[in-house]
Amino acid sequence: MKNNLNLRGFSAYRLWAQLPRLEVSRLPDVIMFGAGIALFYGVAVVGRSWFGPFQPAVEISRSVWALPAYAGYSLLRITVAYALSLAFTLVYGYVAAYNPRAERFMIPLLDVLQSIPVLSFLPGVMLAMVALFPGRQLGVELGAILLIFTGQVWNMAFSFYASLKSLPKDMREAATIYRFSSWQRFTQMELPFSAIGLVWNSMMSVAGGWFALMVCEMFVLGPRDFRLPGLGSYLQTAASAGDMTSIFWGVATMVAVIVLLDQLVWRPVIAWAEKFKVEQVESTNVPKSWVLNLVQHSSGLSRIRQKTLRPLGERLLLHFARKHTENTKQVPAQPWREWVLRAVALLALCGIGYGVVRVAIILTGLQKAELHEAALGLGATFLRVNLALLIGALWTIPAGVAIGFNPKLARIAQPLAQIAASVPATALLPVILLLLIRVGGGLGLASIVVLLLGTQWYVLFNVIAGAMAIPTDLKECCSVFGIEGLQRWKKLILPGIFPYLVTGMVTASGGAWNASIVAEYFHFKGHIYTTTGLGATISQATDAGNFDLLLAATMLMAATVVTVNRLLWRKLYALAETRFRLET
Repeated sequence: MKNNLNLRGFSAYRLWAQLPRLEVSRLPDVIMFGAGIALFYGVAVVGRSWFGPFQPAVEISRSVWALPAYAGYSLLRITVAYALSLAFTLVYGYVAAYNPRAERFMIPLLDVLQSIPVLSFLPGVMLAMVALFPGRQLGVELGAILLIFTGQVWNMAFSFYASLKSLPKDMREAATIYRFSSWQRFTQMELPFSAIGLVWNSMMSVAGGWFALMVCEMFVLGPRDFRLPGLGSYLQTAASAGDMTSIFWGVATMVAVIVLLDQLVWRPVIAWAEKFKVEQVESTNVPKSWVLNLVQHSSGLSRIRQKTLRPLGERLLLHFARKHTENTKQVPAQPWREWVLRAVALLALCGIGYGVVRVAIILTGLQKAELHEAALGLGATFLRVNLALLIGALWTIPAGVAIGFNPKLARIAQPLAQIAASVPATALLPVILLLLIRVGGGLGLASIVVLLLGTQWYVLFNVIAGAMAIPTDLKECCSVFGIEGLQRWKKLILPGIFPYLVTGMVTASGGAWNASIVAEYFHFKGHIYTTTGLGATISQATDAGNFDLLLAATMLMAATVVTVNRLLWRKLYALAETRFRLET
């Protein structure tokens, strides 16, 4: 009997030995191929749903088994919105940084747009997209994507613009001496220099996209129902019903998605962006990523780069080099272009004038009590926003510097910060509200906590990016000369992170005003909790369909944000550009 068992074991071993083995060097290719197939299948399934007929009155299930599909829908919307945000950032930031005449209008416009709450964009954008694609689900989906775009794009655009404005003079002079074309400057100097700030602000933008989901996936306008299945609608439905179990599972699913994004996307991108750090001494402790190693060791992806991407890059380089050479030659003036620009500007001014007249007519119809409510709410929200910014800066600046200076700490703290930043404050508001109602304070105090939870991450992520961008040789120089403690902060750290800190504070300020619409007005268990504030006025006007008051409150919020930006943040931007630019 024992011999028979041995023979069977020996035969099984010989059979196993004859099976084909997968070479370790081919493992990255197999994983990438499998990921590509899965991605193609997911896009095909979602595309069939999006181009199908419109589905009115979608029922949002609070079942745990619906969460994987909801997470996939939300993640796809955020991904598409991020792609649009990145394209807008590169174009808008580049034009604003290098065209002084356009900069005078584009940067104030960016201030206005970032100060307008998502809820104010929501009715117009959603109705326009539905009218553009009548009877199709694509209209509602595009409306949601554009609204997520409005929650993601502004801090990325500010970051890229600030990076271009603080580009070292010696790098600009080198590009001029070597006669770089515009494409060469962009791909080999400007984009690499802004990579670190853009990466960390991209992480913050995606985190902000989860906040926008809570609003745009649960949009109902009177009898018209535009709800969409997703994590945002799941959490909002659970919060409205007071279902703490569903809130827990929804937040847990969101955390799982964020952790996967960190491992598969952000950690590899951070490790890849480290090579764009401006320094003369290479850092000994750099970020690492197993996914980046897998991609770099994939022979299949290497062949794709050699056969497609590299030849395409060389052709683009030659094309723009020839174009640059042609443009350097004497080109005769073409006066018709100047007249076309003047005509376009005149039409734009006429359109702006007509809009101002219409808005004035609408505002004259408001009652004094409504205007008094909006003015009182402006003062209350202004105090809350600035208190939240002050509290956030007190801990995010030292914490961000510590994380940026220590890659080992960053490997632990960065995903935790991303998780905390990505969990919408509205999902935590029921818990915060219940605790504060028991201890006293109500929504007046809870709103400050929500503003802090929604905006402090803008400062933290920008400070981390600024600390990581400080060259290693400057850190070693401070160590050699014994510059430590307070002197190190005054001579190295604060000047080094200053441009990033200003960007973080600007975007955090705009985000705080935007978050006030949910922090000051909240539906919970069939009750409405509200406190005095401009955000509450906007939310009440939206619920009541009072578009005149909604317009007035939104304009008041935008005017306040723009005024603060012009009087304070714009001057700090100019200081960062002239005094704290990294150059030799």
